[in-house]
Amino acid sequence: MSLDDLYREVILDHYRNPRNKRPLDGADIDLLHNNPLCGDEISVRVKLADGVVEDAAFEGQGCSISQASASMLTDKIKGMKIDDVEGLVLEFRGMMAGKEGADDDALGDLVALKGVVKYPVRIKCAVLAWDTLQEGVEGYRKGSGA
Repeated sequence: MSLDDLYREVILDHYRNPRNKRPLDGADIDLLHNNPLCGDEISVRVKLADGVVEDAAFEGQGCSISQASASMLTDKIKGMKIDDVEGLVLEFRGMMAGKEGADDDALGDLVALKGVVKYPVRIKCAVLAWDTLQEGVEGYRKGSGA
């Protein structure tokens, strides 16, 4: 099995068996975004406790890339400090921009989405949940004074 095949399997597994695809009551961050070009839709919800992601969930519809990316995002950020989540978002966006030197160790399974860079029209699908999370974190900080 090649590395591309392995990555493809990771994406398909998250698409077929999404982690954290459910409602999340009492979320501190709750934001919906869509991609008007293809119709993908993602709602990201995050519950925080003392600046740490206690729980994360998503709901939405769309292509395998957008749904798998949201599943991987919510899986990855649980237990992370909100400041570290922002760093992860920047690292992921850098990888999606084709930036060399992305920290593959920090990204973990998210590197499976690296191949999306070869298909520019799909990048918006991969970053949809991340853009939603980033805007949600910014809104949370403005609202909480953090």
